[in-house]
Amino acid sequence: MSGFAEQHAAAVREAAARIQPYVRRTPALRTDLDPGLRLKAECFQVTGSFKPRGAFNAILSLVERGPRPNGVIAVSSGNHAQAVALAARTVGLPALILIPEDANPAKVAATRALGAEVMQDGVTFANREQRLREVTAERQLTLVHPFNDWDVIHGQGTATLELLTDEPDLDVIAAPLGGGGLLSGAAIAAKSHASKVKVVGVEPAAADDAYRSWKAHRIVPLERAPSTLADGVRTTAIGELTFEVMFGKGLVDEVVTVTEAEIASAAGLAWTRLHLALEPTGALPLAAYLAGKLGRGRIGLILSGGNANLETMARLLTQ
Repeated sequence: MSGFAEQHAAAVREAAARIQPYVRRTPALRTDLDPGLRLKAECFQVTGSFKPRGAFNAILSLVERGPRPNGVIAVSSGNHAQAVALAARTVGLPALILIPEDANPAKVAATRALGAEVMQDGVTFANREQRLREVTAERQLTLVHPFNDWDVIHGQGTATLELLTDEPDLDVIAAPLGGGGLLSGAAIAAKSHASKVKVVGVEPAAADDAYRSWKAHRIVPLERAPSTLADGVRTTAIGELTFEVMFGKGLVDEVVTVTEAEIASAAGLAWTRLHLALEPTGALPLAAYLAGKLGRGRIGLILSGGNANLETMARLLTQ
């Protein structure tokens, strides 16, 4: 294992110990789809997604390092928002979350219910980074980035650390790919466990900036916010840190894309056959598996969350 991977794998293990009192150890489920398939069901995680792993690690680390911040700020379409709100409330810090106006209303309501101040008026996917910089400077808050932050990446890696503790002989691990925080953490944990484990990122074909970046060996942003059922990965570019982990250091072996029809079919199957209430983003690895894009062997899927828009799922399930 390289010095880079060893250093960051140690940080993932430290994150696991740090966040253990605050997150759930989610199960690695078996299924009748395939005896070699394992489903890491992060839809059962606190707030319904993997995001508290990174948020708690980042905010607890902030408090440990000191001085104590005035408060934290984040920008999110919903899952990171809820995670930051919960972690901040747990340690007694104010939290301000910028959420685009067209975000899932259920995720917005859940963020407010966790005690965070939510700013939506005039916030869009196009201007949210600019608004974030303005409000951060104005309020003197500390940013908890959804993916381009080492503490967040290390926290997200704890999901794969758990999966490989439960299922040490996996050949492939696949995770959704938006900004790259979850996949970077997964790659660090997987490659430190066994270099032969194949790590695959899955993103919508309609939001394929990471696939393009992988092929081009540089960050290739999308020109506009993508339109996809998988609203949790509607980023326009991966981060500099996540690019370095995934492609600079080569810890991610492959990126595959799935169509909107494949995403819809996987989400529907999760609800009706697996009895897992996944959101479309959480079903991305399942979509890749069902489409035969992950190869063969013992395969672990990181199913990242279950905070579905019920109107969307009702439409998908009645088509």
